[in-house]
Amino acid sequence: MNHGAEGVIKFDLEHTQAPALPVEDTAELRAWFAVLRQLNLLGQNPDRYLGYAYGNISKRMETGFVISCTQTSGKEALGQEDFTLVTGFDIHNNRLASRGPCPPSSEAMSHGAVYQALPGAGAVFHVHSPAIWRRSKTLGLPETDPGIEYGTPQMAEAVNRLLKGNTPDRVFSMGGHEDGIIAWGKSPQDAGIALMTVYVDALTGC
Repeated sequence: MNHGAEGVIKFDLEHTQAPALPVEDTAELRAWFAVLRQLNLLGQNPDRYLGYAYGNISKRMETGFVISCTQTSGKEALGQEDFTLVTGFDIHNNRLASRGPCPPSSEAMSHGAVYQALPGAGAVFHVHSPAIWRRSKTLGLPETDPGIEYGTPQMAEAVNRLLKGNTPDRVFSMGGHEDGIIAWGKSPQDAGIALMTVYVDALTGC
């Protein structure tokens, strides 16, 4: 696992600077960010991942998907200026286009892979949870190949393959991305509830 590259954008990014998205487009994500941040499922810690901020959240839109910007998860709260719109992506060629006040998260391609594989997915939460990650097999979670690093075309392709074979599971582990967990749902609330259910199971040993 390559911790030194944590938080680094590895895809070919074409970002267009633009004003912040409307408040209503990010309201649910900002509310869930506050919950996940308080639980340290998103955040920034000098003793974890070489001090880089970790975790990101997104929501499908008619024209793409809105996602938290790179290295924003260390903030106590996010404003609409901390989100950008991904307007297109190509997993095979490792390219992504976005428009907004700041570049998208380094995991934007994995979010795109979820939306591409699952037309019913309306939101994706990528968090870091040692409690869930270390008990993934016990919890019966699907898992990507431990040899595949985060933020790569291989990870996006692995996510796509995994979901096409495990659509009933709304939470899965990123085997090659330390503590990396992804939850998806038809809405931010749906994704959040799915994640919280597994999180409680991991903490209680269920």
